[in-house]
Amino acid sequence: MFIWLASYPKSGNTLVRSMLAAYFFSNDGVYNFDLIKNIKQFPVNALFEKMGIDTQNEEEVLRNYIKVQESFNKKDSIQFLKTHSYLFNINNHAFTDLNNSLGAIYIVRDPRNIVSSLANHIGSSSEKSADILINSFKFGNIFSEQVAEQTRLYLGTWSGNYNSWKSFDNNGRYLLIKYEDLISDRDFVFRKILKFIYKLQGAKFHIDQKKFQNSIETTGFDKMKSLEKAKGFFEAKTHEKTGKKIPFFNLGPKNDWKKMLDEKIRKKIEEAFKKEMVELGYL
Repeated sequence: MFIWLASYPKSGNTLVRSMLAAYFFSNDGVYNFDLIKNIKQFPVNALFEKMGIDTQNEEEVLRNYIKVQESFNKKDSIQFLKTHSYLFNINNHAFTDLNNSLGAIYIVRDPRNIVSSLANHIGSSSEKSADILINSFKFGNIFSEQVAEQTRLYLGTWSGNYNSWKSFDNNGRYLLIKYEDLISDRDFVFRKILKFIYKLQGAKFHIDQKKFQNSIETTGFDKMKSLEKAKGFFEAKTHEKTGKKIPFFNLGPKNDWKKMLDEKIRKKIEEAFKKEMVELGYL
């Protein structure tokens, strides 16, 4: 069964995946970039093409989301799936269902800080990045380095993405994690995440303390940044104009909208997402 690791782009999904990958897919909890490959991204073309689905046919892809999930769902074990999609139902085609999904961990981040982070990631201006958060519905492949591998992404707006995944809360299968809490108190938040996973499994909660500590220590932002500099990171994009790799781990916790965000963009973001930002304590 799948536990979804869902978020809007540049909200801390990679950090959560890295910690979980280090804890569940290594012997000692020491992280390296290969470990994160144990957590698949969804949707990607290869999964659909294996079933003979025409990935150029948008309607056919939508119609087969759940069928594709069923094809690689191991009902007797936990699988993590990362997505930036909103939890949609388009033309009566649902993103997923409870027969495939055990639960969802949603990672949210102050949208004012996402603006500059997303702008760096896709090599765009802050104005364009803000417009994506406010107006976006779907994209071709801008969040994938390997364009041919990524199917169309139904991102939604920042607020629409966040609100859609709350439906898992109706079944007690939802955990909300704020990126800011993850940075300020990683021990507490990671323990909370692990407790949620054990609860979904119906298993007695137990922590391997050595793996737990290593998972936290080896996924610190500075260490991840150094690792990317030394070995590269396969999720980093290439700048369209310069042809150079854009650092995936750019500013991290040092990204501060108070110092970096244009006043007009700040007001635009706060007006668009006032309800959700108040709800989350960002305003």
